[in-house]
Amino acid sequence: MTDLDQMQRDLLAAIDAAGSQEALESVRVGALGKQGGVTTLLKTLGGMSPEERLAKAPPIQALREAVITAIAARKAAMERADLDARLARETIDITLPAEAAITGTIHPVSQVMDELAEIFADLGFAVATGPEIEDDWHNFTALNIPETHPARAMHDTFYLAGDHDRPMVLRTHTSPVQIRTMMTQQPPIRIIAPGRTYRSDSDATHTPMFHQVEGLVIDKGITLGHLKWTLETFLKAFFERDDVVLRLRPSYFPFTEPSAEVDVGFTIQNGKRVIGGSDGWMEVLGSGMVHPKVIAACGLDPDEWQGFAFGCGIDRLAMLKYGMDDLRPFFDGDLRWMKHYGFSCLDVPTLSGGVGA
Repeated sequence: MTDLDQMQRDLLAAIDAAGSQEALESVRVGALGKQGGVTTLLKTLGGMSPEERLAKAPPIQALREAVITAIAARKAAMERADLDARLARETIDITLPAEAAITGTIHPVSQVMDELAEIFADLGFAVATGPEIEDDWHNFTALNIPETHPARAMHDTFYLAGDHDRPMVLRTHTSPVQIRTMMTQQPPIRIIAPGRTYRSDSDATHTPMFHQVEGLVIDKGITLGHLKWTLETFLKAFFERDDVVLRLRPSYFPFTEPSAEVDVGFTIQNGKRVIGGSDGWMEVLGSGMVHPKVIAACGLDPDEWQGFAFGCGIDRLAMLKYGMDDLRPFFDGDLRWMKHYGFSCLDVPTLSGGVGA
């Protein structure tokens, strides 16, 4: 047995016996460090003749490769063992009972969405959905919003980067769902379109992402009277009060004509505004008769079909009904807030039992 064979056997044995990363590093330095045994052998090659180097270099290189391979394998085995040990120490017994503080609850926004669906289903409305990434035709042009309208400005709208056939945006309202429904479904149409929307705004009553619900009716002989009755019925059912009073004020929206802001009466109780009565007025939603240009853009004859539309913020409805003063905690994920304002999974809204049950 040559001296190189013996050195390799000794080094591989030392590597295999290393019980820690520190011990393994010590073996590596002793063999491959600047003053290591294998390194010293490699340095002798420079003083040899070409013939000697040709004969002695391959065994020394083979020794070096064997040591490097053995050290890498031993290091990987030690790391796997350390990981297995850590995983064994850090396991969580999921069979333990969950603490009451982390019991899941229904978010107020989800609860209000269920309440809206329940109320409007009783009025004959279906729930419609659409993409949250929209092209500007569905989000603006088809809704009679001109190129110069401030709603298209970069400081209000999130535009998507990249090359697209049309400019793409995060939808600023759920109105594109109305457009898609009118283009794919024959009247009569009765839908609500709840969902996430996006605008560049953030304060106590505005967030960059928020929830909105819009309603649409397309039929023959539709008037503002139908709109007012629908909104009055909806708000009385949602706030579960018979003394809800509405006031419609003339307004302007590009996609409706005529347009109206809808105010609801409120009273002051314990220093807070409570929906119901008529001590004051609070704006809750926008509405109007669908503009003939919007109906025509969807391929329908505005002389034959008429309709109304309305929209409001779901988050705002939740704040008004359940007494929340700040919109930002809706999206903070604070378990304490959720425990206070959240709903049990058994709190399923029904018109017979009360949508706020």
